[in-house]
Amino acid sequence: MNYRFTKADRLLKRAQFVHLATQAKKVHSHLFVAFFEPSPHGSSRIGITVSRKVGNAATRNRIKRLVREYFRQNRRTLEHPWDIHVIAKKEAAESGNQAVTGSLEKIFKRIEASIEPPKAV
Repeated sequence: MNYRFTKADRLLKRAQFVHLATQAKKVHSHLFVAFFEPSPHGSSRIGITVSRKVGNAATRNRIKRLVREYFRQNRRTLEHPWDIHVIAKKEAAESGNQAVTGSLEKIFKRIEASIEPPKAV
């Protein structure tokens, strides 16, 4: 299996983030908020936001690295392609790696559980 994390696996444009924030469904855990909707592309993509309110640069980069790594290793568990925007809460800064991973696992399970049946045309 290919576990690479390429540019095609990321949300890159501001318009994509704004669209998800205004149009998509939302789930949250004690460390993260995630907006998601079915992806128009053939695979799942992720965008990560960690504001300066969360912590200093090293802390923010650690959180982003953990989220990217979790997505890279576990995106194959998602049955359908999703566009996901993950936003870290302040509590993520004080949390350990296992707490961050557990919180992301809960979010991914909630996303997968929210599947709507296809709409009849």
